[in-house]
Amino acid sequence: MITYFYGSKFKKVFLGIILLFLKTTLIFSQGLNHSWLLGYWPDGYLKGRMLFDASSNSYSTEMRKMQFWGTEGNISDANGNFLMSSNGVWIANANNDTMMNGAGLNPNSFTSAWSDGLLIPYGNLIIPYPGDSSKYVLIHQTGDSLNNVPSTELYYSIIDMQLDGGLGGLYSKNNVIFQDTIGWGISACKHANGRDWWVVAIKDTSDIIYKILFTPSGIQSITTQNLNVPYAWGNASQLTFSPDGTKFTYSYYDALINRDIFLFNFDRCNGMFSNPQIIDITDGHVGFGLAFSSSSRYLYATSSANIFQINTDTSNIQASLQIVAQNDTFHSPVPNGFVTDFFLMYLAADGKIYITSGNSVQHLHFINYPDSAGMACDVQQHAINLGIWSFRAVPNHPNYYLGCDTTSGCACLTTTLEEINNHYFKLSISPNPSNGSFKIIYLFPQNQKGRLEIYDVNGKRIYDMNLPPWSTMQNISLPSTIADGMYNCVLNSGNSRMNKKLVVIRN
Repeated sequence: MITYFYGSKFKKVFLGIILLFLKTTLIFSQGLNHSWLLGYWPDGYLKGRMLFDASSNSYSTEMRKMQFWGTEGNISDANGNFLMSSNGVWIANANNDTMMNGAGLNPNSFTSAWSDGLLIPYGNLIIPYPGDSSKYVLIHQTGDSLNNVPSTELYYSIIDMQLDGGLGGLYSKNNVIFQDTIGWGISACKHANGRDWWVVAIKDTSDIIYKILFTPSGIQSITTQNLNVPYAWGNASQLTFSPDGTKFTYSYYDALINRDIFLFNFDRCNGMFSNPQIIDITDGHVGFGLAFSSSSRYLYATSSANIFQINTDTSNIQASLQIVAQNDTFHSPVPNGFVTDFFLMYLAADGKIYITSGNSVQHLHFINYPDSAGMACDVQQHAINLGIWSFRAVPNHPNYYLGCDTTSGCACLTTTLEEINNHYFKLSISPNPSNGSFKIIYLFPQNQKGRLEIYDVNGKRIYDMNLPPWSTMQNISLPSTIADGMYNCVLNSGNSRMNKKLVVIRN
């Protein structure tokens, strides 16, 4: 039975009880991959910011000091509030000003030569510090001061968000993880224990991959592995893990612009790569972009002229290769600008893949349905007019929400989320009570898709929607015809199911 409270005294008592209940309920994290900062012109010129939720994006222009050429690391907090960004030269706080002790990253004459921002694709990334919610780790690299490519060190710096009145500060900076010749591009994947991080980089002129394990104690181990694939000098690539953490890819060119994609299986428990597969995508054009679809099934790659789709779940991966878009040579802005070609790729929180240009342009491309085969993926060329000049850089966002996987023998070391069938599954609602407009925060087992259904007290379904797996937040507004009262929110994903009560009070 539902009891309605219309008197102000009763409403205050009822609201207090509900709020007390909510304070004892775990508030789940989301939003770390909420932001993308765009624009490379110097201070005094407009730049852009794109924000994402599970099904949409919003874009606005802003005055901001930091510019991005090829390297962009950024991270938001659990509620999607922007925290920091870095272009490889310095790190900015939430006010887009220099973070305390945030200048002087990557000390090197190459960095000095590119003082507006490094050109390196995936040249840095930011991860939460394992076991400490107030700290973050910036992993970063620069070029060789003499030969430009490769890097000669891999660094890490630690940010404490409790410094500078909550704006954060670097209390440990430019720590050398190891010294070696390193190809451009770094990546990270959550350990199978759900807490720690694997960070990887490729040794130049080699098939050796470095694997750094970050734990609450800091760097626990640095190991290497031969990948048994060809190698090239001075390589740059988007080193990319699949959203489910089971696959890893990077690419290389030789002097004749022959390009191969390397695809591996990855064991998140022991950090081993296996089953190397080589996919030839040579088309006579240079390209760097790599991105998986949300389901981890389809891998996309760019050259400046083409976008390729690869089905990684087939037995003959080379045969699955197909071109899903050819560049139409659109000039941005028409008619005097550069060609809006294809360059780096970014799987955003709304499940779409966004594509930058290797030239200075004002437009972005995107893939509308990356989990659809062939032309049904729906590539939209130069479909987003930024109204500013942008260049190459995309955020390097690992899957921050990848949970435990105990199937390979690793224990789950994270207790901040509810675990079902050895995988994370969560749902939270805020605010609750609500006037009918509220936000849900969700996470599905191993990034499966899911569905939200809302029922009244009589068991009648009054609202439902599909929820994409590559995000964790959705804003919902119930129709005004839905009466005040108590409702049951049901989250379904695979064989998992979770219920949460929702209170609607409009008056």
